[in-house]
Amino acid sequence: MSVSPQPRPPFDPELAAALAVLGEQVPSSITPEMIPVLRAEGAKRAPAPDEDLTGGAFVEEEHTARGADGTEVPLLVWRPKQATGATGTLYWIHGGGMVAGTHRGREIPGLLEYARELDLALVSVDYRLAPEHPHPAPVEDCYTGLVWWTANAAGFGADPDRLVVGGSSAGGGLAAATCLLARDRGGPSALGQLLLCPMLDDRNDSVSGHQMAGLGVWDRVSNTTGWGALLGERAGGPEVSPYAAPARARDLSGLPPAFLDVGSAETFRDEVVEYASRIWRAGGSAELHVWPGGFHSFDGFAPEAVLSRSAREQRLPWLRRVLAG
Repeated sequence: MSVSPQPRPPFDPELAAALAVLGEQVPSSITPEMIPVLRAEGAKRAPAPDEDLTGGAFVEEEHTARGADGTEVPLLVWRPKQATGATGTLYWIHGGGMVAGTHRGREIPGLLEYARELDLALVSVDYRLAPEHPHPAPVEDCYTGLVWWTANAAGFGADPDRLVVGGSSAGGGLAAATCLLARDRGGPSALGQLLLCPMLDDRNDSVSGHQMAGLGVWDRVSNTTGWGALLGERAGGPEVSPYAAPARARDLSGLPPAFLDVGSAETFRDEVVEYASRIWRAGGSAELHVWPGGFHSFDGFAPEAVLSRSAREQRLPWLRRVLAG
């Protein structure tokens, strides 16, 4: 592991110990030739296809949305068995650096806990991955799934107007981009956007990115790999669409209220803080949490750590407030 070229925030001691245990299983730097390994390791950690993730509280169903170009976008829908009325929905976009991940990944059981607590349906979209499918394929798939769900939500016992769009890491960036697309196309409106350590800026030149080079989870090398897969030679250049990298958006007004969280010791810290600040400057609503000593996706890799439990606990009250309208 290389040494950071400048002073950096320390890792939380409990999370530092978890990183040491993770070791080579989760390398700091992902290069393009490592993408197949990243996908394979993610598949190992994902729940088995026949595993009941809900404790019998939800019905799990597979559905398909069709894009304007005929692309079929797979969706998984979990709807409560014992709903007392029209439910709200958490529309979820998985992480994986734009190059990996699945819509039935390891974060789903935790999301179902939120859904159980708030009487929500959970919808997870399986967007196409880069580099085989560069921008705009991933975000268009996410938008296609969102349009399909809002058109069909009532048939699942859900209120299409009680909707939060969320995602983690690359999925958080895609969630932000999907909300931008919905705003600009006059598409489905959400009550909120839940952006967990979101991947927002292809320019990859922040102070936090340089501080955490070679350290933690998903450093600048990994970020170059992910953005390069999505954008090719355009990554970091002047002509990048905000629907690929939401930090490029010139106007952040008129967006749903946002919840953003990020670790203080991760690559994405500064771009997430800046995105929240720009939402405020545009007159919008954002709740920002910067977790001291947190590395990227720390609550997923070290779920029992005190900091991880604190981070997860803060999301539920926000979801409750925004879904109450």
